[in-house]
Amino acid sequence: MPETVLLLHGLMMRGPMLLPLAGRLRRRGFRPLLFGYPTLWNAPSRAMDKLAMRLYETGQDTVHIVAHSLGGLIAIETINRYQQLPQGRVVCLGAPIAGSSAARGLADKGLGFVAGKSGPLLRGGLIQLPEKRQIGAIAGSRSVGLGKFFGGLDGINDGTVGMWETRLPGLADHIVVPSSHSGLILSPRAAEVTANFLETGRFQP
Repeated sequence: MPETVLLLHGLMMRGPMLLPLAGRLRRRGFRPLLFGYPTLWNAPSRAMDKLAMRLYETGQDTVHIVAHSLGGLIAIETINRYQQLPQGRVVCLGAPIAGSSAARGLADKGLGFVAGKSGPLLRGGLIQLPEKRQIGAIAGSRSVGLGKFFGGLDGINDGTVGMWETRLPGLADHIVVPSSHSGLILSPRAAEVTANFLETGRFQP
C-alpha cells in the first residue's frame, strides 16, 4: 500500500496549488493528500489542531508531511505539541523555521497585517525541532520575489526566505535547489529530492 503524504501550502495559498507536486509524488509511488487551512484570519494554533486531527484520523502508523513555507512551521510545531502522532518524515520547502526576516521587515514598516495572524509565528520561527523525527529542509537559490525588498536578504535566498532561515539544529538533511520561493512547489528537482528524502531520509541517497 502506498505511503500517505500530507501536503501543506504556505501563506496566502490554497491546496490546489500543490497539485503538480502531488502528481510527481504519486508517480514516485506515494499517496499524496492535500491539507488546506486559513493562513490569515485564524491563529496558527487552529491549523495545528486541525492537522493533528487529520493525522490521527488516518489511522496509519506512517504519514509523511511535505510543507511549503508557513506550512513547514505549522507541521513541525504540530509535531512538537501533540503526542502519539503517526510517524513519518517531514520535508520543508522554503520554510523559514528559524524566523523570517521578510516578515519582520514588513512589521517594521507597519505592514505586518499582510501576514495576518500567522505573522508572529513567521517572525519568530521555531524554538526547536522535535526529537526522533527525520526532518529535511529544501532552500531555493533563485532570488525572485518581493520579500528581498523588506528583509535585507543577504547571501543565498529564494526572493522571500534566506537559506540560513531554513536551518535549525537537528535537521536530518538540507539541500539548495535553483528555484524561487513559490517555484519550489512547481520544481521537478524539488519534487525529486523530496521523494528521495521520504524514501530514504536523505535528499541525495
